Amino acid sequence: MQATTHTMPHVGVHEAHHEEIGFWRKYIFSTDHKMIGIQYGFTALCFLLFGFCLMLCMRWQIAHPGQAIPLVGPLLNTLLGDVAAKGVMSPDLYNSFGAMHGTIMVFLAIVPLAFAAFGNYVVPLMIGAPDMAFPRVNMASYQAYVLGGIIMFVSFFIPGGAAQAGWTSYSPLATSIPTDGQTFWIIGMVCLITSSLLGAVNFIATIIQLRAPGMTWMRLPFFVWAQFVTGFLLLLAFPPLEAAAVMQLMDKVAHTSFFLPTGLAVGGPLANVSGGGSPLLWQHLFWFLGHPEVYVLILPAMGIVCEIIANNTRKPIWGYTSLVYSVLTIGFLSFIVWAHHMYLTGMGTKVATFFQTTTMIISIPSVIILTCLFLSLWGASIRFNTPMLFALAFLPMFGIGGLTGLPLGFNVSDLHLHDTYYVIAHFHYIVAPGTIFALFAGVYYWFPKMTGRMMNAFWGKVHFWGSLIFMNAVFQPMFAQGMAGMIRRMADGGANYSAAKVPGAIGGLSDKIMGMHTMILWGAVGLALVQIPFIINVFWSIRNGAKASSDNPWGATTLEWQTPTPPPHGNFAHAPEVHRGPYEYSVPGHATDFTPQNEPEKSAQR
Repeated sequence: MQATTHTMPHVGVHEAHHEEIGFWRKYIFSTDHKMIGIQYGFTALCFLLFGFCLMLCMRWQIAHPGQAIPLVGPLLNTLLGDVAAKGVMSPDLYNSFGAMHGTIMVFLAIVPLAFAAFGNYVVPLMIGAPDMAFPRVNMASYQAYVLGGIIMFVSFFIPGGAAQAGWTSYSPLATSIPTDGQTFWIIGMVCLITSSLLGAVNFIATIIQLRAPGMTWMRLPFFVWAQFVTGFLLLLAFPPLEAAAVMQLMDKVAHTSFFLPTGLAVGGPLANVSGGGSPLLWQHLFWFLGHPEVYVLILPAMGIVCEIIANNTRKPIWGYTSLVYSVLTIGFLSFIVWAHHMYLTGMGTKVATFFQTTTMIISIPSVIILTCLFLSLWGASIRFNTPMLFALAFLPMFGIGGLTGLPLGFNVSDLHLHDTYYVIAHFHYIVAPGTIFALFAGVYYWFPKMTGRMMNAFWGKVHFWGSLIFMNAVFQPMFAQGMAGMIRRMADGGANYSAAKVPGAIGGLSDKIMGMHTMILWGAVGLALVQIPFIINVFWSIRNGAKASSDNPWGATTLEWQTPTPPPHGNFAHAPEVHRGPYEYSVPGHATDFTPQNEPEKSAQR
């Protein structure tokens, strides 16, 4: 399939007539994809830090229930009132922090950083486009995202506090809590979903319509393929949840009963609702988005890792075609596995068998992608720079997350592991040392293109090794806790069900299992401390980092490295033309060990 090229001849004209614009148009209401990517990245990193701080407070409460939180306890009391009286986190505040931690990390931090920030900045450059297909829609997407984030943040300070029904917002619990936090959560989610839909349409149109001459489908970098499939996942999976959110909002404020059953009792007496709704309908609509959302988190991360591994092994990525077809297969299968989150709802054995089967099948293309990346390391001359360290760590960390998910795919084992700490460990190995490591790799890798300066390598490696050690210290013990029967979402970490609290209780948690909470807490504190070098490194390097040796300091082949640094408005001084695939490294007879995609064939043969 040939690339559409009708827009590319206007690149030079577009740049020639570009005029200087003011601060507000350039930095706040920008329609330039690069600035919007930076806006998304900075905002998402701020929310990532905020969500991490919520987790630290929760881990203190779990390890030391009933004790004041050091340093920030008095501040929480001042800001939030009685729910943090004397600096002690109440169960209601724990529920709020738990619900908002999950919501912020998934919808306000990792997805915007992986899909919107890196996608906005890098994808148009990689395909040789002057900008996104719909620049103003792109700006509107970011503004809707910020609006949703503000609504979520403000909900902490309203009477009754933020949402308390978990990041999944299950009905009828979400509708029955007599505070406005859940209403703010739903409105914020509608804004965030709208943002994602606008972005998804824009990415799909851009990749289809604005590829440079010669950029055929099988010459696209794998990162672009990952973003392309992710765009379709968002476009198809988010509308059902947006419709469900509106219906749940009506249940909350207009007293409808889309998800409220007949005979619902709240605190003893029957609730004054019309009834007739289905709580399971909400779960189906939520998880129809919820499982594709896992791949929205992981596919851009896989794309980033693929680019970095190809660049730092100095050889073509192994099995490029297999990678492409695997990511397309994942995109299709991700829509027919959602009900493995719902085995405990009492589904029949035939339905459970179907979803067990599709869950096992979807692991196959994921294993193919991981295998291709591992085989790409074989016989390579590997450069162990900071981006590569994070990319290499992604492989086993994602592997652990994937393998530990297999028992959750079978209903016979999921009945015992569901809603335990095992699930927390499994999911976080996918998202934290998995996706977040890939995002750190992307920051270190593309930082020179964005700023013209390199990040400090020494502090980058301190950040990597500290993060790797403490990430595992936090999440590895949770597997043991979950298999011992420790239930998640308990403000005291299960202390009321421990053997020490109830001597002789069947299934009572041992002192050893309960003691792991303290280890996890200090692992989380260590993880927080090793992020300080990263934060300082980013801001220090913007102005004081070593200048990049060239526009292509990593010696890469893809088009984003063939632009001036930082790329100007319109991106390319001359319209690029693509002559080869994305990973032409160490080609025999070539003067250098990399052959850029836009280098003419005759020049490459000299």
